[in-house]
Amino acid sequence: MKIGIDARAAKWYRGTGIGTYSYQLINSLNKIDNYNDYSLFVPNDCNLGIPFKNNFHIKPIKQEKQDNFWNEVNISNPLLDKSIDIYHVPQNGIGLPISKDCPFVITLHDIIPYKMPDTVGDQYLKIFNEKLPNIIPMCDGIITVSEYSKEDIIKAFNFPREKIYVTYLASEDIYKPYDKTFSKSIVKKNYSITGDYILYIGGFSPRKNILGLLDSFSMLLPRLKKDIKLVIAGNKGKSYDIYKKRAQALHIDDKVVFPGFISMNHIPFMYNACELFVYPSFYEGFGLPPIEAMACGIPVITSNVTSIPEIVKDSTLLVNPYDINELSEKMYNVLHDDLLRQSLITKGLKRASTLTWDNTAANTLIAYQNILETNKI
Repeated sequence: MKIGIDARAAKWYRGTGIGTYSYQLINSLNKIDNYNDYSLFVPNDCNLGIPFKNNFHIKPIKQEKQDNFWNEVNISNPLLDKSIDIYHVPQNGIGLPISKDCPFVITLHDIIPYKMPDTVGDQYLKIFNEKLPNIIPMCDGIITVSEYSKEDIIKAFNFPREKIYVTYLASEDIYKPYDKTFSKSIVKKNYSITGDYILYIGGFSPRKNILGLLDSFSMLLPRLKKDIKLVIAGNKGKSYDIYKKRAQALHIDDKVVFPGFISMNHIPFMYNACELFVYPSFYEGFGLPPIEAMACGIPVITSNVTSIPEIVKDSTLLVNPYDINELSEKMYNVLHDDLLRQSLITKGLKRASTLTWDNTAANTLIAYQNILETNKI
């Protein structure tokens, strides 16, 4: 096969779910595939930092980086190479070429803009609503990241079930257990965070349920005999003031830390230095942070809704994200029950080890082959 991939997200959106997916998919295809030929469409002067083999070819495109990622990839990527057998756009199909000379496949990670429009940015919502109805009919296959998302896509777009392929994501190699004392020193030096803490890392969208986490943490504090903080890490965004004001209203603002953006080099240490990772999201197409925390040997509490139970299986404590009492109680249990804590660490490490990017790449190749075979009939 001669495979074309829109690789813009792998460079411009690195460190986010979609950017990580694009980069790691390309990286693993490069590792496992010596046979098929790849054309990677990237911006001019773009270096992905991957030592590509001879069957991988960089195809620069003329495009200036803009302030908003979705504006950047919304510009269609022209396919000048007419010999390409199949073309893949990993970022929800945004930027799919207008003219079609080969089968198209997109990775549609979720349909959150359709199901929870109030929880996504205005620009992304506008692009999603305007572009997806035209993109979906052009697709010969869709890759998604969970069975839950697959069912959502079928219901939302009436897309044929047999043309949707599920490829699970994985944590990156940097996420693994490190010495806790050393990790705490890195976190202290770079973010001035000291002592024990419960951690959340992720987006600040309302669907991440940070308000519920703050409420649950405020209920937990009076029961604890030891001092502990809540660290809410990630780009603060427009919802930050809401969360900061909630912490102040609950009189826990001296116990809640918002360090902002965490360097990718530091995120593994941020995980390793914490006592517990909590991810009470209302909706996920996959949800990478719990897997990353598990790979670091950290006990995890996360939600029992949408795709999350499918992904984490029995390796975490699952909670109803709408029940702040249950979340508070389970945080208390993990912090006080050493047997429970160790069981979650062991199960988490085992589950995370079964999810690999090489498996993602291998299953993606199967999807490419099936889509091509179907289009030959």
